[in-house]
Amino acid sequence: MKVLVINCGSSSIKYQLFDMKDESVLASGLVDKVGLNGSYIKNKRNDGDTIKLEGNIFDHQQGIEYVLGVLTSEKHGSIKELSEIEAVGHRVVHGGEVFNGSVSINNDVISTMEDVVELAPLHNPPNLKGIYAVNELMPGTPQCGVFDTAFHQTMEPKSYMYAIPYALYKKHGIRRYGFHGSSHKFVSQRLSEISNIDINNSKVITCHLGNGASIAAIKNGKSVDTSMGMTPVEGLMMGTRTGDLDVGALTFIMNKEDIGLNATNTLVNKHSGVIGVSGVSSDMREVEAAAEEGNERAILALRMYEYRIKKYIGAYAAIMGGVDAIIFTGGIGENADETRKNVVDGLEFLGVDFNHEANKGLRGKEINLSNKESRVQVWVIPTNEELVIARDTIEILNNK
Repeated sequence: MKVLVINCGSSSIKYQLFDMKDESVLASGLVDKVGLNGSYIKNKRNDGDTIKLEGNIFDHQQGIEYVLGVLTSEKHGSIKELSEIEAVGHRVVHGGEVFNGSVSINNDVISTMEDVVELAPLHNPPNLKGIYAVNELMPGTPQCGVFDTAFHQTMEPKSYMYAIPYALYKKHGIRRYGFHGSSHKFVSQRLSEISNIDINNSKVITCHLGNGASIAAIKNGKSVDTSMGMTPVEGLMMGTRTGDLDVGALTFIMNKEDIGLNATNTLVNKHSGVIGVSGVSSDMREVEAAAEEGNERAILALRMYEYRIKKYIGAYAAIMGGVDAIIFTGGIGENADETRKNVVDGLEFLGVDFNHEANKGLRGKEINLSNKESRVQVWVIPTNEELVIARDTIEILNNK
């Protein structure tokens, strides 16, 4: 069975076409900088054939159309026609309290997903656009939604509850949900496969660092806490999101700037974080380049970004009573060696003995970055959310 996995982010679309007989990847690619200058699609076939097409990609709908076109192209495609794709699995960011696991997508599910768009305004809309596009271009093809929030449903009330009137939780489901569940799940399970650490008897901190970023505390294979909250705004400083912010400061801003809810939502989701502090970009590569040239605001943004990651690592080591491994993943976690270095520097008290030479210049490689004497292993493990989604898609279809 061939399964196409579509992972729509705020400004990108990752995709992989799997042959689930052996979980091999027939093709993979990225549509990057959607809606931004310099957008492109890059596709790599399993035989090494690679193509990069540059041009204006104004939205996710158009991006999905390009993906399907490349996959079926006579010269660079992996299949002859779309009917060879027997199912499509979608990453969906927020399922609220309605979806606590992966589901087969139908009209009722789509309607419910539309109802929770306000909980993830940057991501649920592009997730839905991917589903709409498949409905239009591949009518009748089974689709499945795999929710980022599902992995964190093992959190206890003391972790997911907010200190607000309990009636508001019962009435509106206001609580911590957590996100990037497929990524945290994959890298923690992958750790068990490549190290001497048993994920079912260990304390692991997973750092998914990308344009959106979150950290999870995983004890004995289960998520016990995570940095993102009811929405993807809470927690770490991110590309365009504030991360942790005093609610009093937010209401102060609303009053002083005389802005309403919609403008405030845009402020905290799209104009804050790394781009808000640096004034340069939400792309960490561009911020790093500006910092190297001496841009003080870019330098400040990087130091703030690293500081908050380190603070969460310390907190999660405390709640779990220690840590056996720290994992870096995501676009920044896998590729930004300076960020990794600055985060782990000072964590020697936890038992971290970091291999600085192995870390230098490392990009996108699965590797243990701790020295043999280190009590805490530090790993870079490239995430594969797409494989998790493909596996869930097959499981759902087989159980229908």
